[in-house]
Amino acid sequence: MPPVRTVLAATVACFLLNACSRPTVRIASGSTILCFGDSLTHGTGAEQKESYPAVLQEITGCRVINAGVPGEISAQGRLRLPQLLQRYRPDLVIICHGGNDLLQNVPENTIEQNLAAMIEECRRSGAQVILLGVPRPGVVLRCAPLYEHLSRKYGIPLEPKVLSRVLSRPQMRSDHIHPNGRGYRVIAETLAHMIVVTH
Repeated sequence: MPPVRTVLAATVACFLLNACSRPTVRIASGSTILCFGDSLTHGTGAEQKESYPAVLQEITGCRVINAGVPGEISAQGRLRLPQLLQRYRPDLVIICHGGNDLLQNVPENTIEQNLAAMIEECRRSGAQVILLGVPRPGVVLRCAPLYEHLSRKYGIPLEPKVLSRVLSRPQMRSDHIHPNGRGYRVIAETLAHMIVVTH
C-alpha cells in the first residue's frame, strides 16, 4: 500500500492537471483579487492563514481580500457585494456562493438569479469574474448545474470540480461541508492555474 503522503501528492497532481485545461484570466501584477462567498471562502475548518484566499495571495503575489461570511445565503451576498466593489475596486472577483442556499433547499433558479446579479455588478465595476462551483448536497457530490448555466451565459471561467473532489476525500476536509487546510490549499492552487499574472 503506497504511503499516505504519496497518495496525497498524486491526488493534488491530478487536481492541478485538470486545472491546466481551464480557461484563464489575465491580471497585472499588483492587482487586487476579491474572494467573495460564505464559509468556504472565509476558511471555516482551518486557520485563517490556511484559507484559500490566504494561500492564493501567497501563490500569486497579488493583494487578495477574503470577503467570506459564514452562513450567508446568496440573497444576502447580493446586497453585500456592491459596497465591497466600491471599497476595494478589485481587478478580479472569485465568486463561491450558493452553498448555504443549496443546504436550505432554496430553489436553484433563485440562487442563479442572485449570482447573475453579482456577476453583472462585478462587470459594471470593471472586474473580471471566476466562478467556483459548489456541489449539491448528496452521496455523490457534483457541481450544481446553475454554475455551468451562468458560465455559459456570461462567458466567464468556471471551476466546477475542485470543491466536489476535495469534499469527497476525508483527508482534505474538516467536516462534510468544509475543507481543512490541505483542502483549501488544493482549491487555491487550482484557482491559481486559472490566473495569469503579467509583469
